[in-house]
Amino acid sequence: MPTRTSPWNRAAASDTMAAPPRDVTAAVRVEEAITFRRLEILLAFMETGNLARAAEKLDTSAVSVHRALHALESGLRCALFRHEGRNLHPTDAAQALAEVAREVLRGMTEGIRSTREVAGYSADRIRIGSLYSLTHQTVPALVMGMKLRKPDVQTELVLGSNADLLQKLRDGSVDAALMGSPESAADVESEPLFEDDIFFAAPARSRYAALQEVDLSACAEERFVSLSEGFVTYGGFLESFRIAGFTPNVVMKTGDIFSLMNLVSGGIGCTLLPGRVRSVMPQDVQFIPLQPRYLMRQTIGLHFLRTRERDPNLLALLAVCRLARAKPL
Repeated sequence: MPTRTSPWNRAAASDTMAAPPRDVTAAVRVEEAITFRRLEILLAFMETGNLARAAEKLDTSAVSVHRALHALESGLRCALFRHEGRNLHPTDAAQALAEVAREVLRGMTEGIRSTREVAGYSADRIRIGSLYSLTHQTVPALVMGMKLRKPDVQTELVLGSNADLLQKLRDGSVDAALMGSPESAADVESEPLFEDDIFFAAPARSRYAALQEVDLSACAEERFVSLSEGFVTYGGFLESFRIAGFTPNVVMKTGDIFSLMNLVSGGIGCTLLPGRVRSVMPQDVQFIPLQPRYLMRQTIGLHFLRTRERDPNLLALLAVCRLARAKPL
């Protein structure tokens, strides 16, 4: 005899069956007619109660406000307003939508703010990368300039070589970098600050000290010290010796320009250095110009990603740099 199943048992059985997969996309889909801008217009109209005043508040036209409200009604497929002559009066449905719109726009505004903060865009801090050689004059002047323009923005300084700073710029570790202009960097925006010549640096009592200029081709037997690969000065160092026609005897490399100056001061070897460090050179180091054929010139500037060109903090820093260029540091 067949077993009969009660409605309660059938219900229980159906509860134990796997539910069909949910279409998450369909659950969160919103009509294209319902946009943030139209919700903003709705709120402006609800607050002012008048098409013209709402248009003035949002710097648009009354016709545009009317069209936006009508588009919202079409997207929702229900009436939001009663027409009484030329006037629109919000219904309870409009009040309900306005309440939700306030929460949506508030949440989106906060989401945009936090997203930008994570990306470093318009945050309460700015991370500036710099070459070691710029920390004596250039960096302090620009930091003071930023303090005047953006007193609430904290400045963080990150030091490194040109190659290090370019990588940090691209991976978001710094917001801007003060360094030599990189080659083949189409993703980077540059604002030149100044140009700097390269000099021959030797101990003050060396045979080069009395010379008016140095012929690098006569230095093949000399010992040299240099910066590590990746520094903009290292690139000029190699290029100058390429023109001189020989590979220098580099007895030691270092990772910052101040250590390099101390190596020269200690008599470890000679080197090539940019003119901007002349004022902080040890007294027993002599700067001698190179012969014109070996002259290398660096362009030092502010660099940042083109995708960040509208960041308010970077725009402020850019303005400070332009002022500094007009009044040399």
